Amino acid sequence: MGIYRIYKDDNDASRIEPLPQDSPFWAEVKTASTMFLKEFPVGTFMDWHPAPRKQVVIIISGTLEHGFEDGSKHRFGPGDVRVLVDTTGRGHTTRVVGDEPLLVAVIPLG
Repeated sequence: MGIYRIYKDDNDASRIEPLPQDSPFWAEVKTASTMFLKEFPVGTFMDWHPAPRKQVVIIISGTLEHGFEDGSKHRFGPGDVRVLVDTTGRGHTTRVVGDEPLLVAVIPLG
């Protein structure tokens, strides 16, 4: 399990970094009042896009791969947490990999 922040750098490119569990960011998560589940079918691919809102996404089942402008790709599986704050710019790509649908819990943030 890992916790990662996806953010926009000074050049409008989305980047990824580990997010420590003691980050002050978690205070904002504690005040969230909504959560919903979303399922993506096997083979889903979303071309370049920013996050639709500032949100925390926890993978419940399945495997997800994000692609970034620097050519890197990162895979996430059950228990991985992604904090998406790249709400502007080109964003990242998203692909469901493997042979099972992706199920995530989404926590929108203010």
